[in-house]
Amino acid sequence: MDDRALELVRFIAESLVIEKDEVRVRMIERDRAVVLELSVAPDDMGRVIGKQGRIAKAIRSVVRSATSDQRKRYTVDIVE
Repeated sequence: MDDRALELVRFIAESLVIEKDEVRVRMIERDRAVVLELSVAPDDMGRVIGKQGRIAKAIRSVVRSATSDQRKRYTVDIVE
Protein backbone atom coordinates (compact mmCIF):
# COMPACT_ATOMS: atom_id res chain seq x y z
CA MET A 1 0.00 0.00 0.00
CA ASP A 2 2.94 2.34 0.55
CA ASP A 3 3.56 2.76 -3.17
CA ARG A 4 -0.15 3.13 -3.90
CA ALA A 5 -0.50 5.89 -1.31
CA LEU A 6 2.55 7.65 -2.73
CA GLU A 7 1.16 7.42 -6.27
CA LEU A 8 -2.25 8.61 -5.08
CA VAL A 9 -0.77 11.79 -3.61
CA ARG A 10 1.35 12.32 -6.74
CA PHE A 11 -1.70 11.86 -9.02
CA ILE A 12 -3.84 14.31 -7.04
CA ALA A 13 -1.06 16.91 -6.90
CA GLU A 14 -0.25 16.63 -10.61
CA SER A 15 -3.94 17.10 -11.37
CA LEU A 16 -3.95 20.41 -9.48
CA VAL A 17 -0.69 22.10 -10.45
CA ILE A 18 0.61 23.76 -13.59
CA GLU A 19 4.26 22.67 -13.25
CA LYS A 20 3.79 18.90 -13.08
CA ASP A 21 7.54 18.24 -13.31
CA GLU A 22 8.06 19.94 -9.96
CA VAL A 23 5.81 17.58 -7.99
CA ARG A 24 7.81 15.51 -5.52
CA VAL A 25 6.45 13.04 -2.98
CA ARG A 26 8.76 11.52 -0.41
CA MET A 27 7.81 8.77 2.01
CA ILE A 28 9.17 8.76 5.55
CA GLU A 29 8.38 5.67 7.63
CA ARG A 30 8.19 5.87 11.38
CA ASP A 31 7.16 3.28 13.98
CA ARG A 32 3.43 3.12 13.31
CA ALA A 33 3.11 5.99 10.86
CA VAL A 34 4.03 6.90 7.33
CA VAL A 35 4.49 10.56 6.43
CA LEU A 36 4.11 11.51 2.78
CA GLU A 37 5.90 14.81 2.16
CA LEU A 38 4.54 16.66 -0.85
CA SER A 39 6.47 19.49 -2.46
CA VAL A 40 5.47 21.50 -5.51
CA ALA A 41 6.73 24.61 -7.30
CA PRO A 42 6.34 27.79 -5.24
CA ASP A 43 3.82 29.20 -7.74
CA ASP A 44 1.65 26.08 -7.37
CA MET A 45 1.65 26.02 -3.57
CA GLY A 46 -1.65 27.90 -3.34
CA ARG A 47 -3.32 25.47 -5.72
CA VAL A 48 -2.40 22.52 -3.51
CA ILE A 49 -3.29 24.21 -0.22
CA GLY A 50 -6.44 26.01 -1.37
CA LYS A 51 -8.41 28.70 0.40
CA GLN A 52 -8.25 28.19 4.15
CA GLY A 53 -6.47 24.87 3.53
CA ARG A 54 -9.52 23.15 2.11
CA ILE A 55 -7.73 21.32 -0.70
CA ALA A 56 -4.94 20.20 1.64
CA LYS A 57 -7.56 18.85 4.05
CA ALA A 58 -9.30 17.06 1.19
CA ILE A 59 -6.05 15.43 0.07
CA ARG A 60 -5.41 14.26 3.62
CA SER A 61 -8.95 12.88 3.89
CA VAL A 62 -8.64 10.92 0.64
CA VAL A 63 -5.32 9.42 1.73
CA ARG A 64 -6.71 8.58 5.17
CA SER A 65 -9.71 6.84 3.57
CA ALA A 66 -7.61 4.98 1.02
CA THR A 67 -5.28 3.67 3.71
CA SER A 68 -7.79 3.00 6.49
CA ASP A 69 -7.31 -0.76 6.21
CA GLN A 70 -3.59 -0.50 6.93
CA ARG A 71 -2.00 -0.94 10.33
CA LYS A 72 0.06 2.21 9.88
CA ARG A 73 -1.30 5.73 10.00
CA TYR A 74 -0.68 7.77 6.86
CA THR A 75 -0.37 11.54 6.92
CA VAL A 76 0.40 14.11 4.23
CA ASP A 77 2.67 17.07 4.89
CA ILE A 78 3.01 19.85 2.34
CA VAL A 79 6.53 21.26 2.43
CA GLU A 80 8.30 24.03 0.55
